Amino acid sequence: MKVLFFMIVLSFTFLMAENSPVGIWKTIDDETGKEKSLVEIWQEDGILFGKIIKLYREENEEQDPVCDKCPGELKNQRIVGMTILWDCRKNKDEWIGGKILDPNNGKTYKCKIKNESDNELLVRGFIGVSLIGRTQKWIRY
Repeated sequence: MKVLFFMIVLSFTFLMAENSPVGIWKTIDDETGKEKSLVEIWQEDGILFGKIIKLYREENEEQDPVCDKCPGELKNQRIVGMTILWDCRKNKDEWIGGKILDPNNGKTYKCKIKNESDNELLVRGFIGVSLIGRTQKWIRY
């Protein structure tokens, strides 16, 4: 019984030490360098999802905006609380095959995520092949 307990504790410690995208991340605009939002990333059945939980807005901007450029059922939905990341699956040291939505323009892109460190996440949105896209660095909150 003691051996089983020790193995469970050791396994849990190893998993916690591994870099993981699960958590809350501060997004940084790759063009302006400004803080944009907080995104909560979680995992269900080995698949990553993410939603916006807070927006950093200028005083003169709408404080609780809707996604007026989003397609379908997301159109005119509040951005805070919106799922913007889905279907990323682990492949070696990165998460691939998912999609990410940019609520600023309503477009959905293919997505690739990689932990740069335990406190930095590289999130790449792209069209077609990964060479044509943009990468943002997100900081663990």
